[in-house]
Amino acid sequence: MIDIFRSEWTKIRSVRSTVWTLATTAVLMLGFSILLNASAKGMAKGPVPGRDAIMLSLTGAMMASIAMATLGVLVISSEYRTGGIRTSFMAVPQRMRLLTGKIVVFVAVSLVVCLVASAVAVGVGLAISQPASIETGEVARATLGAGLYLTACGLFGLGLGTLIRHTPGAIVAAISLIMVLPSVAGQLPGEWGRTVAEYFTTNAGLLVVSGDSRDSLGPWSGFAVYLVWVAVATIAGAVLMRRRDA
Repeated sequence: MIDIFRSEWTKIRSVRSTVWTLATTAVLMLGFSILLNASAKGMAKGPVPGRDAIMLSLTGAMMASIAMATLGVLVISSEYRTGGIRTSFMAVPQRMRLLTGKIVVFVAVSLVVCLVASAVAVGVGLAISQPASIETGEVARATLGAGLYLTACGLFGLGLGTLIRHTPGAIVAAISLIMVLPSVAGQLPGEWGRTVAEYFTTNAGLLVVSGDSRDSLGPWSGFAVYLVWVAVATIAGAVLMRRRDA
């Protein structure tokens, strides 16, 4: 298994798209933090509330999630596109071991980058807005939540890429499930509509970033619901990977 990890680490760090998508994630997080905190401070008549400053600093996570999901898709779909997946299957006939190696390496790389990007975004944002008071625990929770959320979005993309195998199709599916359909679900009428919207992908997952609570979901339970969505996509992709030809 160690050899698989080494192989996947070599693949992920040697592909140019990895560097660009991770850099895009960091730039989006930092850019939105600077822009929104500077704007809020300029418009505020008094000190910016600490919680507002933290949330403004992490607003970029909404856009950065697409960059991470795209990276997750490319980790697997690029091998299908180039035919390199056949070589990978020849080297590692146990396909689930290969997929596990991809997931472990991807999560490790993504988590480190996303946590650092979130911490820098929050630090810079708070330095700009200079709130009257902040709670250290809230800063730590929001930063950790943003890093975990972005990593989960990347893993969602990897699951969809494994399931669909076609890069454009998987990216469109990721954008739809992460950004478009959650907003559509929020427009559904009635009690059942609110329930569907509450449990729909990123509507639940983003609670770990904002720290808000809904009718039946808190920050961590909402993130757990999002992980269920991620797990469903990944397991479905794994099942098809075992059954389909390369």
